Amino acid sequence: MSTGALSKARLENTHDVLAGYVERAELPGLVSLVSRRGETHVDAVGTKAVGGPEPMARDTIFRISSMTKPVTAVAALILVEETKLRLDDPVDALLPELANRRVLTRLDAPLDETVPARRAISVRDLLTFRLGYGIVAEPPGLYPVQDALNELVLGQGPPGTVTPPATDEWIRRLGTLPLMHQPGEKWMYNTGSDVLGVLVARAAGQSLESFMRDRIFDPLGMRNTGFNVAPADVGRLATSYSTDPESGALSLADEPGGAWSRPPVFPSGAGGLVSTVDDFLAFSRMLLNYGTYDGERILSRPSIETMTTDQLTAAQKAVSGLVPEWFDSHGWGFGVGVVTRRIDPSEPVGQYGWDGGLGTAWRVDPSEEMITILMTQKAWISPNPPAVRRDFWTAAYEAIDD
Repeated sequence: MSTGALSKARLENTHDVLAGYVERAELPGLVSLVSRRGETHVDAVGTKAVGGPEPMARDTIFRISSMTKPVTAVAALILVEETKLRLDDPVDALLPELANRRVLTRLDAPLDETVPARRAISVRDLLTFRLGYGIVAEPPGLYPVQDALNELVLGQGPPGTVTPPATDEWIRRLGTLPLMHQPGEKWMYNTGSDVLGVLVARAAGQSLESFMRDRIFDPLGMRNTGFNVAPADVGRLATSYSTDPESGALSLADEPGGAWSRPPVFPSGAGGLVSTVDDFLAFSRMLLNYGTYDGERILSRPSIETMTTDQLTAAQKAVSGLVPEWFDSHGWGFGVGVVTRRIDPSEPVGQYGWDGGLGTAWRVDPSEEMITILMTQKAWISPNPPAVRRDFWTAAYEAIDD
């Protein structure tokens, strides 16, 4: 038995399961990580690009998209601990663009059919995605506010598909629109993290990336994480592919010298980061160790516990959703999904984490002292997890040997 109580034979099976996706040409390549009680296994399979000569490697850089959300939440909580932000204070002082909100009478209402917001948007609302804005996962043309979000280029699609305006202009444009729902009423995906990134930058008095680098990346040794790839490291960035929902065929979405090879105009706190498995392992170990890493404290234990606790009420879950029935066994903390009821061997109560729509996924499991990370360069085609992600988690948890 290994020190991490992981079965060598079953870890080899995990490799075989994942390698099968590459052998069947369903994925160009991937990097997976399973870490338990400090024992870490990393597996790199396939190539960085379709038909390319460069093999996947442990240090390959990936666009982690929505795995950015927990990093932005940690940045905000650092400022909460320093009393530069307060969870239940209105954001109006730092984000005057979002003061004195109007709210649509219904989601499909014209933009001028509104009522006053019953209260201001709070920092907590941003962290829990209850600010009243979010992605409307419906075909274009159904709702005027949905069309307006797209027309204003506010980044409602996959990262890298459009170029939103600079930060101040982005929040100004968002502030011209009414809320879709009353603050605190409903969980709506994604936009809260982008607004939170703007709030963090203004509260810190520096750019979001520089604050994250000073307070998170450098202390954790996350040298390959940021909103763009350094010129010397562009060759380590995997090529990114979109996926045809019908055929599963891949098409080029972004090359190493593309959108992430230069600093973004708008650093997205919801989905803008690139990283590696080892960098995100360091971030995960900090969370698993309740805020410390190599003796340095990033956040307090109470902050980590609050971040990874379900913050939604039953009433809020009843009117919210991303995947049907997901809230029956999950909740939402600050920037992370949280398992609240065990319905699968690979999802124990208290496990938390999130997926990145460009092809990545990550979980931390305090009960098993376990971290699991999957990095691919093939975009997910729906909020429902793809087979490779589900098979990786099944195989990883089957490797537990105690």
